[in-house]
Amino acid sequence: MKILISGGRVIDPATGRDELCDVAVAAGRIIAIKPGLGDADSGFVPTRTIDASGCIVAPGLVDLAVRLREPGQEHAGMLASELAAAVAGGVTSLVCLPDTDPVLDESGLVDMLKHRAGKLHQARVFPLGALTRGLQGEVLTEMVELTEAGCIGFGQAEVPIVNTQVLQRALQYAGTFGYTVWLRPQDAWLGKGVAASGPLATRMGLSGIPVAAELIALHTIFELVRSTRARVHLCRISSAAGIELVRQAKAEGLPVTCDVSVHNLHLIDVDLGYFDSRTRLSPPLRQQRDREALRAALADGTIDALVSDHTPVDEDAKVLPFAEAEVGATALELLLSLAVRWAQADGVGMQRALATVTHGPASVLGHSLGTLSASAGRLVEGGVADLCIFDPEAWWTPRPAQLRSQGKHTPFIGQELPASVRATLVGGQVAYEAAAAQAA
Repeated sequence: MKILISGGRVIDPATGRDELCDVAVAAGRIIAIKPGLGDADSGFVPTRTIDASGCIVAPGLVDLAVRLREPGQEHAGMLASELAAAVAGGVTSLVCLPDTDPVLDESGLVDMLKHRAGKLHQARVFPLGALTRGLQGEVLTEMVELTEAGCIGFGQAEVPIVNTQVLQRALQYAGTFGYTVWLRPQDAWLGKGVAASGPLATRMGLSGIPVAAELIALHTIFELVRSTRARVHLCRISSAAGIELVRQAKAEGLPVTCDVSVHNLHLIDVDLGYFDSRTRLSPPLRQQRDREALRAALADGTIDALVSDHTPVDEDAKVLPFAEAEVGATALELLLSLAVRWAQADGVGMQRALATVTHGPASVLGHSLGTLSASAGRLVEGGVADLCIFDPEAWWTPRPAQLRSQGKHTPFIGQELPASVRATLVGGQVAYEAAAAQAA
């Protein structure tokens, strides 16, 4: 299909492009980006035209932290529902975390996941393989086989490796083959609480997770990276002190990248309210000074990517006393809006906002994207046509009934958010189109 996207404001953070022009798509690729492609003498005859007047045409979003819940936890989410949520939010590529049931520690499971996801023809799924068998932190997985099956790196999801020697061997092995290890920095013993340590948690009677849990883990990781030179991606940094350590590590030249969750970017511990289980998250919501440090670090590039940390949780597991409720919240459909909301509040600018959810995360994945590596998170002529078209001036209010994800719980329910997605293209095909756009 030949598609003409006309009259939109085309923004590509990777190249700095920001101009009103048209985008021509054919055979799954972008064949031209320039004004006047809709003119009769342009030589391009589309089979369909999408009017993007008043909208921004951006690269498809890349989300580095998504739980699809399939296989094993279909009651909380199915591939069909969660990938539909992804494209509704403008996400065209996502990293699936390995803590499925069974864990993604065998190549056959990875093959099955990719096959099922591919048949749906929606967002692209890039599995993260388990670093250790069963995520038990004892025996390393067959990383070569998992890579051949399609894994783009290896991690432990929320399960820390207690045995430092096992982590050292994992980094040595990964470094030898050029694999990236994804780690959530949290000490196994200090990280057993349910809320961030502080006066609020004390008053509420909730067991606390101190900042030291993150700092101890970061110090350990950085020492091992110094000795192994393995490439490490730090998942969901949550504290001001933690981001300062990351800043120092990058200045030293260590091969590390990091991301932050939309929840920690916008919320703080007081948002727990009266034990609102929708804010039962990991990492926990910390104090205002931590949130401000994270926002500044995302703006200056210390933090490479903003992630949804999408974790659909079913009703029975969430509507419980705070300490007993399952950790997580749905966020795939909110990622773009929360990036724009941050940019508007902090005066960051649309280029930087989009960079944190397009070019930034794509750069973290790098060569792991295979044939997509040259164009993922970018708008380039000849590149794969993964695009997001959204109206930055259209506000919307998330309601449980309208969320496509099976997970209906998010702290942002009922809040007015900017940036409504009008259409999402994956591989040159329209994977999502808003009702208003369809009617037009």
